[in-house]
Amino acid sequence: MTKERLYLYDTTLRDGQQTQGVQFSTAEKAQITQALDELGVDYIEGGWPGANPTDSAFFDAAPKTKARLTAFGMTKRSGRSAENDDVLAAVMNAGTQAVCLVGKAHDYHVTHALGIPLEENVENVRASMAHLAGRGREALYDAEHFFDGYKDNPAYAVEVCKAALDAGARWIVLCDTNGGALPSEVGRIVTEVIAAGIPGERLGIHCHNDTEQAVACSLAAVDAGARQIQGTLNGLGERCGNANLTALIPTLLLKEPYVSKFETGVTHEALAGLTRISRMLDDILNRVPTKQAAYVGASAFAHKAGLHASAILKDPNTYEHVDPATIGNARIIPMSNQAGQSNLRNRLAEAGLTVEKGDPALGRILERIKAREGEGYSYDTAQASFELLAREELGQLPEFFEVKRYKVTVERRKNKYNKMVSLSEAVVVVKVDGEKKLSVSESLDDSGSDRGPVNALAKALAKDLGQYSDILRDMHLVDFKVRITQGGTEAVTRVIIDSEDGQGRRWSTVGVSANIVDASFEALLDAIQWKLTRDCGAHTAAAQ
Repeated sequence: MTKERLYLYDTTLRDGQQTQGVQFSTAEKAQITQALDELGVDYIEGGWPGANPTDSAFFDAAPKTKARLTAFGMTKRSGRSAENDDVLAAVMNAGTQAVCLVGKAHDYHVTHALGIPLEENVENVRASMAHLAGRGREALYDAEHFFDGYKDNPAYAVEVCKAALDAGARWIVLCDTNGGALPSEVGRIVTEVIAAGIPGERLGIHCHNDTEQAVACSLAAVDAGARQIQGTLNGLGERCGNANLTALIPTLLLKEPYVSKFETGVTHEALAGLTRISRMLDDILNRVPTKQAAYVGASAFAHKAGLHASAILKDPNTYEHVDPATIGNARIIPMSNQAGQSNLRNRLAEAGLTVEKGDPALGRILERIKAREGEGYSYDTAQASFELLAREELGQLPEFFEVKRYKVTVERRKNKYNKMVSLSEAVVVVKVDGEKKLSVSESLDDSGSDRGPVNALAKALAKDLGQYSDILRDMHLVDFKVRITQGGTEAVTRVIIDSEDGQGRRWSTVGVSANIVDASFEALLDAIQWKLTRDCGAHTAAAQ
């Protein structure tokens, strides 16, 4: 059976930039564009040229892509022709193959927001699409507020879309701008729109996630006949976000009936890089990835419950809906006081540690985990610290350096602008390569902002570790979490540190103490120890 072509339209660089706190630089836009192009999406919406300097600069030096780079704008304004609308001219001057223009499809918005007659809005849309098509551009019409408009006045909503289609638009994109439509409504309305004379192969769907159903609504539109899906990486977007392409793409490539019915521009080889792309975007935004994100989250294939983990070891299909490797993710069986020896051996094997069944060390490791979790440690969220604990119990933990002492001071003082500022300073003394080394570091970053005592400790510790310093240069802390595990005078602080390196590896370590700095330093030491163990190799380090 011949598969139908389903087109993927990414609007991360424009709609995604509407996310609160998100602002891409021109260089970051180019980096994301390259990743999207390698993934295999069909359209990459680069932004609104003329609306802001960053978007204009991006189109001025637009990277060459296999995907159709698309400029976004709005239909011509009333009182002028499409040829003489300067806002539309800026979009056209971007020189992209495709141009997407947004226009009203809800009669209420036409009369109240625009304040013009309904017929005039139809003419604005028609003339704009004809202008694009007449100049050889692939024209897309984003029918704004379409689903709300269809519910209030279906005849008018369809009339506007037909005007765009008849004027030469390649795609009529039905937008659930407020994000309130339900999948059943989207499916029904798309079916009725097709029956009204707009072919499904000319229809796209653009959903917002205000009811947490943007992915489901997008799939409902496809089921009803739409053949273009618009969305963003990691579901970025205004308010609650847009349809999440990192969930939609693997669903289309791995789930029936989509696998058998459709083909996209994304290959299975490219799909295996999806997790990396998702985390790359979070890294650009300096955001911690959502662990529970479908398909690409760090916990998407984590099995903590003993019954689940045991079944997974026998057959991964028992508790996994897809193979995590197909999207570049990995299975995790966290270590906790719920773990059994079979789970433990599997987790050790994943860390490169082979332990025979019945080895007494297995029991010792489990007992130590249970005892330490009783003290406040948490190894289901700190896999790297678990690995180091196991290596120590197995006699396979190399000693790269020894911390002799450390000290942190926090000073509060007025700067030259007479403002109160905080400054932390850390002193660390280590013994490495047979000699003692003293390192000092402040907590200020390159911009002069205080990054706190833990940052000062991390910088001081990694400053001079002899032969190991170069290995640690690409390592940085990406998240720092603190929790009080007991109250009152017996309070204990647990610190979880997430680290990342230039190879894209991310690992978590844990420290526990009544002193928050001491707990932080313990987690920091584990993070460095894990990095050195993986990069130097236990055998190499042991021989030194």
